[in-house]
Amino acid sequence: MKKFVVSLFATLLVTTSLWAQAQNGGGTANAVDAKLKFKKETVDFGKTKLNKPVTVTFEFTNISKEPVLIEAAKPSCGCTTPKWTVEPILPGKAGTITATYNANAAGKPMKTIYLKLKGVDQEKELFLTGTVEN
Repeated sequence: MKKFVVSLFATLLVTTSLWAQAQNGGGTANAVDAKLKFKKETVDFGKTKLNKPVTVTFEFTNISKEPVLIEAAKPSCGCTTPKWTVEPILPGKAGTITATYNANAAGKPMKTIYLKLKGVDQEKELFLTGTVEN
């Protein structure tokens, strides 16, 4: 029983520590942020009607000193379809990621696009949100 209590306490301590780090920005900077500067990381599409797809655009600038290539932009679900600048983005130049959301359920969706750059292990999360009405 004593081992169980100690184990439970250790688990709670680690979980609380990880949660606190996440609330404070994660403790380590995202490597994507050192290369790309986004105008907005969360884009609100406003209001749309049920079954009426909406498209949002994430705009960014390459703030690094080398070309950046987007390897992938993966959606959190099959109801969102991303497209992105496929050629290398030169230093100081801009690019976009568009995401079309198939508004097939009423409510306030929060969809995620997982951005992967070539040569960078970390992914960047971008969010689209809004309101889908009947």
